[in-house]
Amino acid sequence: MVHSFHLVQVPARTGARALARPLRDVPGLRHAETMVTMRLGAPVVSPDRLQLRRLAVFAAWEDEGALQRFLEQDQLGRELAQGWHVRLEFLRRWGRVRELGDLPELAGRSDPAEPVVAVTLARMRLPEVPRFVHWGRPVERLVRDHPATTLALAAFRPSRTVSTFSVWRSAREMTGMVHGRTDGSVEAPRRHADAMVERERRDFHHEFTTLRFRPVSEHGTWEGRRVLPG
Repeated sequence: MVHSFHLVQVPARTGARALARPLRDVPGLRHAETMVTMRLGAPVVSPDRLQLRRLAVFAAWEDEGALQRFLEQDQLGRELAQGWHVRLEFLRRWGRVRELGDLPELAGRSDPAEPVVAVTLARMRLPEVPRFVHWGRPVERLVRDHPATTLALAAFRPSRTVSTFSVWRSAREMTGMVHGRTDGSVEAPRRHADAMVERERRDFHHEFTTLRFRPVSEHGTWEGRRVLPG
């Protein structure tokens, strides 16, 4: 199995149509989340919070052949092929979202010095959204501005699905952020750790998972640049 994460600029109507018609019945597709991006840390009421022209797709495939056929033969796939995507090898799972529940908790280990990709996926409890925003926006800014991330963004599908995607120079630096460890270069480094304590006290979500991947290959560019470290 291979996973992929895609980003592409599209007309707003294309983004809205993709949200309304999630990917299904694609040969070789196990599961897909179709979303639009949000800028991490942006004000709640802001065009940056719902970017219909920036489509994000996170997907699980039986193999790379299925992914390649989708990019070449499917209407949405051909749109995504004009953008950027990374192919991913699954390593670890924390928490659980039903559609991805067949992933093992541990499939492989990463070298602390190698690049990693983190994907979170959550189904929100709508009454908890104000608490989630209060605790989540400082974490978003922490991840967005961290010197070890080469790309960090959020994505959303109305009305309950929220995701984050981040590429890290090393697993060691990502783990340090999660636990609030720093070399002194990061302001308020415990923002993520404190938010996790609050989530344990009263969950923001119906379902939540964090997934760690090894990046396998990068295709295209995003905002005019390559994203993977090195």
